Amino acid sequence: MPQDHRPAKCTRVLLAEDQGMMRGALALLLGMEPDIEVVAQVGRGDEIVDRALLARPDVALLDIELPGRSGLDAAAELRDEVPDCRVLILTTFGRPGYLRRAMEAGAAGFLVKDGPVEELAEAVRAVLRGETVIDPALAAAALGAGPNPLTAREREALSAAVDGATIADIAGRLHLSESTVRNYLSSAIGKTGTRNRMEAARSARQQGWL
Repeated sequence: MPQDHRPAKCTRVLLAEDQGMMRGALALLLGMEPDIEVVAQVGRGDEIVDRALLARPDVALLDIELPGRSGLDAAAELRDEVPDCRVLILTTFGRPGYLRRAMEAGAAGFLVKDGPVEELAEAVRAVLRGETVIDPALAAAALGAGPNPLTAREREALSAAVDGATIADIAGRLHLSESTVRNYLSSAIGKTGTRNRMEAARSARQQGWL
C-alpha cells in the first residue's frame, strides 16, 4: 500500500534474518500490510540492539541462529535497552529448548517460518497488544521436554566445542583452566547421555539448549 494511504500510526518493525532472500521477502510481504512498516533490517545478531536504538521499532522480529550473536541473546538485551520493543522470534528450528530460552529472554512470541504471512502479520499485531503468541505444537512439545539441564558455563563450553576445538582452545576462549573446562564438558556429556563432547554438543543443539 502506498505510504500516504497508511494509517497515521503504523506498527514499526525491525527484521533480523541472515538469509538475504528470506529477509527481503518478509520485508516485502509485511510491508504490504496497511498497518505495518518495516523500519530496519539487519543480517547479523550483533547489529540488532544498535539498530533498534536508532529505529525505535515497536516489534523486533528475530531469527535465532544469526552470525555474530544469537537472536535469543539479542532479545534479552533488547528487554533492557529498548523496553518498549516487543520481541517475536521467527525461526526455522522449532525446538522446545529454544522456546524456553526465548521466554526467559522476555520474548512475547515464538513462531516457525513455515506458517502463512497472514499469521505472522497478526502475530505482530497481537504482541503489540500485549498478548503472547506461541506456535501451539511447539508449546505442547516444550511442556513435555522439561527444563534445560545445562548450566550457563556448560553451555559455553559445549558451544566452544562445536567446531572441534581442543581443550586448550576452549580454555583460552573462555579464560578458564583446562581442568575446569574438562569438568564442565564431562558434566554436560553426562547430562545429555552422550559419549563425547561432540555428541553432547550435537544433542544439546538439537534440543535447543545451545
